[in-house]
Amino acid sequence: MSAAQPLPALPSGPVSSVEQAMARMKDISAALPITDGLACFNRMYLVVTQRVFTEVAKGNFYADPAFMFHLDVVFANLYLGAIDGFRADPPTSPCCWNDVLDNRSDTHIAPMQFALAGMSAHIIHDLPIAVVQTCEDLGTAPDQGTHAADFEKVNTVLGALDQQIRESFETGVILDLDRKAAGLENLIDNFGMDTLRQGAWVSATALWDLRHEVLLSKGCIDGLGEAANLAEKALMLPLL
Repeated sequence: MSAAQPLPALPSGPVSSVEQAMARMKDISAALPITDGLACFNRMYLVVTQRVFTEVAKGNFYADPAFMFHLDVVFANLYLGAIDGFRADPPTSPCCWNDVLDNRSDTHIAPMQFALAGMSAHIIHDLPIAVVQTCEDLGTAPDQGTHAADFEKVNTVLGALDQQIRESFETGVILDLDRKAAGLENLIDNFGMDTLRQGAWVSATALWDLRHEVLLSKGCIDGLGEAANLAEKALMLPLL
């Protein structure tokens, strides 16, 4: 895999609202070539975030919109923090993000592969951490209230987004590259975002139980990073 060009100047630091997160993602898209691996994931994540935000803003889809708003912000900040960490000297980004960021200029990897690999890292590694942090911030726990049910409702939202996500990659050079990738359709069909999210919730509950055990908690997070990294590498095997 070829090394990526240095990242251009991008806004840094955490955001404090879903609106700011979406604005930051738009800034990232504007700063990168459309075929850049980070841009490809960012495009998918923006589509997902916009839809989840729309549902939360309705006020009647989730039983606890405040929890879901906060979770969305914490979750997005882990992604934005990975970018900031990658730009640091020395880099501090989680290992599971490094393949996408290191190889984002590799022309042998299809745009949709980058999107799926980034989503895999974000869900397997970042989402359990985000759930635990959100519960700590709000003084609650994963098994309290409607958190699990609201978390599950996101899967319904994501299921309805499949076509919109695919359409976001069906334009110009992106479509040409994805069409040339042998086996890409099978890769897409076998990628289960809902399955990854279900696993992330199980991981979140385990991480919650270990939160006061520093070494065990760190081991759990490291294990999530390794699992995400393995999935990421499999999804980024060159197809072009």
